[in-house]
Amino acid sequence: MDNTYSEDNNLNKNSIKNGFKDAFPIVLGYLPIGMAFGMLAVKKGLTALQTTAMSIFVFAGSAQLVSIEMIDVGAGAAAIIAMTFLVNLRHLLLSASLSLHLRNLPAYYYPFLGFIITDESFAVASAKIDSHKDKKSYFLSLGITAYLGWVFSSGLGAFLTEFIPFSTGGALDFVLPAMFVVLLVMQISSRVEVITAFSAGLLSLLFALTIEGSWNIILATVAAAFLGVYLDGE
Repeated sequence: MDNTYSEDNNLNKNSIKNGFKDAFPIVLGYLPIGMAFGMLAVKKGLTALQTTAMSIFVFAGSAQLVSIEMIDVGAGAAAIIAMTFLVNLRHLLLSASLSLHLRNLPAYYYPFLGFIITDESFAVASAKIDSHKDKKSYFLSLGITAYLGWVFSSGLGAFLTEFIPFSTGGALDFVLPAMFVVLLVMQISSRVEVITAFSAGLLSLLFALTIEGSWNIILATVAAAFLGVYLDGE
């Protein structure tokens, strides 16, 4: 019995250690983006504490970046919530896929595991989780380390604005568009995706010019998604 406990304990420790180690490159990737988000959020009117709290309770980089832009232009709460839901809708699929590797856990684990899933942690876990017997400990270590890295980097960027006079220049205004352009280009790999992305941009501009409020991003996202599904089906 003692040997069994010792083996299980070693498996647990190794899984936690490997999860932390595999999350380290993710944290390095989060540092510049998180700091840029923190600086931009404060520049848009949030306090350093509000910015850090947003990362603690939301933990969705792309949705957070879009949200602060919508807050800055005075968008309503309903529009921001709807946008956040649409941007993070893919997490339902990520969670469903990952749950196949994490079966037979107590029900209270799943909401927390779903919360710490990101595109990066899902990609790493999908490739490596099957090599670990203690899958739960591995993914918890991986996800929590990535989570803490994002909170730290965004908080650091937010508090740095207390000492760096970013308000005197407009360089940070280009951070959000530049990051999304890079993310978009990295993900486009087919003709359908090019058409969908181009259509989303045009539709967003069209809706922005013809519809009052800040619903242009949401409407363009939904319309372009339907277009992408239709073209992919062909």
